[in-house]
Amino acid sequence: MLTIGYLVTEAETVWLTTNDGTTVAGHPLAYDFATGFGLVQPLGRLPAPPIRTGSVADVAVDDDVYVIGHGGRAHTLKARVIARREFAGYWEYLIDDALFTTPPHPEWSGAALVDDTGRLIGVGSLLVQEQVGEDTVQGNMFVPIDLLPPLVADVMKYGRSSQPPHPWLGMYTTEIADQVIVHGLAKNAPAHDAGVRLGDVVADVGGEKVASLADLYRKIWRRGPPGAAVPLTLLRNGTVVRAEVRSADRDDFLRKPQLQ
Repeated sequence: MLTIGYLVTEAETVWLTTNDGTTVAGHPLAYDFATGFGLVQPLGRLPAPPIRTGSVADVAVDDDVYVIGHGGRAHTLKARVIARREFAGYWEYLIDDALFTTPPHPEWSGAALVDDTGRLIGVGSLLVQEQVGEDTVQGNMFVPIDLLPPLVADVMKYGRSSQPPHPWLGMYTTEIADQVIVHGLAKNAPAHDAGVRLGDVVADVGGEKVASLADLYRKIWRRGPPGAAVPLTLLRNGTVVRAEVRSADRDDFLRKPQLQ
């Protein structure tokens, strides 16, 4: 069963419930950090038919789509695609072609986004604010289903992608007034241990100026696999500070699911 990964990461118990009240236990099989997808293995018979998958290649801005969250068909929301663009999240997450819709569904986490033929085209991730013309509207961000097929075989066999994971710093950053600023640090993670502090402005990576949050991640990821050194130039209260962060695999910092 496909969902959004943050719902099941480090989960100790998972229960799957259909609209007719059938409930079975589930095992959190995988969380793919690069896409944000999570997979859950039902540990019993789940009378739910699979949904056909489509592609975001067939979706354009202003197309009508349908968001199906908790409550099933009765709570299905007709929405409109208002943007397709890059999305960078503060938790070291980057999607090249995310889907944005409005109005927002109140049960967006793990919700299915389907096109007008009933095919799955995305999985719900976030409640967001998006600029549409001169107006700011609330909506949802969806991870495109096109990112799933390359992962399925590896995830089903190994519990994760066979592609090298992105190096992780445990440094939560945000863009403010064209600056990328550290607003959070994972305790005992690489950035924390290297002396990075809250409020630091990330000026460059290895001498390359940082232009945006997405640009920061790409420059970090180009330094090599987890374990590679990531040299940062930071601005701290008007002073230039240099730090060398030894990156890590984010998966090493998470509790792993157990089968009883």
